[in-house]
Formats: sequence, structure tokens, C-alpha cells
Amino acid sequence: MKSAVETLEPTKVKLTVEVDYDELKPSIDHAYEHIAEQVNVPGFRKGKVPPRIIEQRVGWGAVIEHAVNDGLSGFYRDALGETDLRPLAQPEVDVTEVPAKAGEGQLKFTAEVEVRPEIELPELSDVELTVDSTEVTDEDVTERLDALRERFGTLVGVDRPAVEGDYVVIDLKAVIGDEEVDSVSGVSYQIGSGNMLEGLDEALTGLSADETTTFKAPLAGGDHEGQDADVTVTATSVKQRDLPEVDDDFAQLASEFDTLEELKDDLKTQVAGIKTSNQAVTARDALMEKLLETVEVPVPSGVVEAEVHRHLESESRLEDDAHRAEVTEDATKAIKNQILLDTLAEKLKVQVSQGELVEYLVSASQQYGMEPSEFIKTLEQGGQIPAMVGEVARSKALAVALRQIEVKDSDGNVVDLSEFIGSDEADEAQAALSDAVAQAQEAADAEGPEGTEAETSEPAKA
Repeated sequence: MKSAVETLEPTKVKLTVEVDYDELKPSIDHAYEHIAEQVNVPGFRKGKVPPRIIEQRVGWGAVIEHAVNDGLSGFYRDALGETDLRPLAQPEVDVTEVPAKAGEGQLKFTAEVEVRPEIELPELSDVELTVDSTEVTDEDVTERLDALRERFGTLVGVDRPAVEGDYVVIDLKAVIGDEEVDSVSGVSYQIGSGNMLEGLDEALTGLSADETTTFKAPLAGGDHEGQDADVTVTATSVKQRDLPEVDDDFAQLASEFDTLEELKDDLKTQVAGIKTSNQAVTARDALMEKLLETVEVPVPSGVVEAEVHRHLESESRLEDDAHRAEVTEDATKAIKNQILLDTLAEKLKVQVSQGELVEYLVSASQQYGMEPSEFIKTLEQGGQIPAMVGEVARSKALAVALRQIEVKDSDGNVVDLSEFIGSDEADEAQAALSDAVAQAQEAADAEGPEGTEAETSEPAKA
């Protein structure tokens, strides 16, 4: 088989493949066998019809069409392997030549396909990353302490205009023209949270109990989403959250500690742990941002368009041009990131162990609310396991890359991220363990059920 590649765009190629008759012959033989099972020829049993009789009855064209359809995907895969192309979408295939008769000729076809572009990554040893220090300040502890006090605070009614942070029980009605399109009653809302209607915080600020005001706002959901409505809101009550005093009694109420100092020490430890974890997250994000700044990543437009169409179709919003623009931007960014991370994983020779894959699948199953075994079975049936391996490899690629980079904090200290990014030695040990388990399983499968050999080899007793 011969194959040649013509680059049409940075992300699109034309693959021309020529298959000799001898290489196509197994598919032709299979075509004869399959057609022989389908046709009824007097004097011959099904499946026993000779090739020359099949050609007389159904024609060489039907035979070669069946053979090409049967073998084309395999020849395409072989050509991809020979040319090291990494397709990102299904190809557009055009068969340009087939054998004219049995015994001679060749199959020739072209395949235009969008592929992962070749990009040049910078030397990781030249990358410099800086993250925040893990030093815990008094303000950090006070912030955690105040959050804890909020949990144990109590709401108390006040006879004054509402201010930011107050909790207001409201009745609300939205009208467009003469039509009431939405209403709620007796809903508690904290001023400043901004999780209802645009302009509601401003409208409620300064409002006392039993007072009403109106304002205009775009609706956030429903059939009239995005349309401006006249909104009437009434504050039926105004409450403030009274926080408990910060003392030993509060420490005993809110924790397992007897004194406030013990509680503060524990909060300090918690903050330090969070800041240390955040260093790893910040370093990963900073590395990704640095790579994207350094490397020009061409994005295949066809892949983006297909993803956008799939997304909009699932939402029944194919005609929503504004939403299409948002989805296109998100899809372009996601595909660019995927291309970059796949290239990084390949450069670093990232391997995904069985344990890493299982851990990822178990975590993913929880997000979908499924049992891990059921989730994995569904993925296997849909042929999605390789895609999951790719996801794990991309995530791991950043961690492996960080091992080659000196990360410093804002004070100039070198940061040890090994707790979060692992080590090459640990990966090698995990790979060795996975290989040993696989070999043991293969040996067990070869031996058969436990005790079988002993039972079959034991001499018969009288």
C-alpha cells in the first residue's frame, strides 16, 4: 500500500492511498463469501456458489463495491499509521479507482481530514512560574472565623431601612406590557448576593418593611428570558444577622475545641493547607496560560463547527446567533487547549496506568450519579474508554510538565508540589505494579479455574 500526504491547511490534509490488488484480495474473498450466503442459485447450496457464478449473477461491480466497503476503513487506518497523522474528525473519502475485473487493477482513494496541527513547544526548563506564598496572616484567620460566625448567627428583625447584607423577605411581580410573566411571594433574599434580578439589590437598599418600589430589569430565565420587564417588589420584613461573640464559649459551640486560641490555631492550619493546595492549582493554570501565550495553536474550523452544531442542536437553539457566538468562542478555546495538551502529553511520553484511569472513572461516575460499574460498562459499550484515557493523559501532562519547572512563591522560595503532581519514580512504580497485575491475570486465565489442572491430571482411583 502506498500513501501520500498533501497539506491543504495547517489543520487539514489530503491523504492519497493506493492499494494493490493482492492487498485488496482478502476483502474481495470476503465479498464473494458474503454474497454467496445471500443469493439463491439453482444447483448450488447457499454459501457454496463459486466466484465466477456470483460475477455472472450479481456482477463484478457488486463484488468490488462490497470489498471496498469492507476494507476501506482498515486501509485508511493503516495509512494514518504510516503517515503519523492524528485525525480530529471523520474523513471525507472519495474512491477514485477500483479494479476493473478480477485479478488485476488497484484500489485508489483520497481522504480529506482535519488533523492535529504540528506545534513547537518551548523548553520547559526555560519556563518560570510564580505562585502566592502560603504565609497565613491574621486577616486570613479572621476571615475564616467570621465565616464560621455567619454559620452560627441568628436573623433578627430590624425597624430601619435595609442595607447591604440584610435579609429581606420579598413579594415580587414582573410585568411585560399588560401581561404578568412572573411572580414570587415570601422569598428571603440577601441584599448584595446578586443571584436574582439585575437591579434588585439597588431597589431593596433603603427599603423598610412593608414598603414597595418598582424598577426595570431583564428577565433571567423562562420564555421571556432577556426581555425587559417592569418589576414591582415589596419588602415584607427586614432582618439582620447577629453574630455570636468571639470567645471561648463560641469555640465550644462551633468546634471540638475548648478555647478560642485552640480554634484559631486550627483555622490557621486549615488556611495553610488551602493555600498550599491553591499553589498547585495556580501553577497548573499559570503553566497552561504561559504555553498558550508562547505557542500559536491553529484550530480546525470544521471540528469547531461540528461541536457548535452538536451543542446548539442539543439545546434546540440552532437559530440563536448570539448564543452561537458564545458557544463558538468556548469550543474554540476548548479544542485549542486539547491540541496543546495532547502535544504536551506526547512530548513527555505520558502513560496512563490502569489505576489512574479507574480513579478518574469512579470520580466521573459520581458526577453523573451512576454506579461506577454501570458507568464504565456504558462507556465501554459506546467505545468511549479511549476518550477517557485521553482526558486523563491531558490532565497528567500538566502535572508531569510541572516536575521539570522550578516554581517559586512570591517571596522567592522554591515550592515543592510533589504532593499534588507526583513524581516520575512513583509513576514508574505504578506502571510496574500494573504490568505485574496484568501478567498475573494472564497467567491465571491461561491456567483456567482453580484446581482444574490438578483434577484432570490426578490418576483415577479404584
